[in-house]
Amino acid sequence: MDDLDRRILDILRRDSRTPYTEIAAQVETSEGTVRNRVERLIDEGIIERFTISTQTGNIKAMIEVSVKVDVDTTEVSEAMAEWEQVDFVWQVSGEEDVVLVVDAADTRAVNELITRARELDEVQDTKTRLILDERLGRTP
Repeated sequence: MDDLDRRILDILRRDSRTPYTEIAAQVETSEGTVRNRVERLIDEGIIERFTISTQTGNIKAMIEVSVKVDVDTTEVSEAMAEWEQVDFVWQVSGEEDVVLVVDAADTRAVNELITRARELDEVQDTKTRLILDERLGRTP
């Protein structure tokens, strides 16, 4: 992956619906080059999916999960990624091992996800942070 790939990815991260012609103009290359590079990035697994960000009026939260020492974090993460209302599952370093980013209808639904996580034998502890506001980062 080179600098041009990174610049294309930066644009797609902000808006995955950006037309290839617009990306090409921003990175000063042809539309065909952008199209070929995006297809290659998909084929190589660098781009996993295209998604959207919404303002649903829902409660957004991060549920930080600590698992027991002898637990396969990848298996726990994959299982949690299947839960409804979970947008992202990140394996992280630090005190916690897994972070769920959730978009739930209300605090009751967030609490149900916390309870579901705590009921897993592999889970040692959870911490939850409500997301109060969000902004897109600056494009280089």
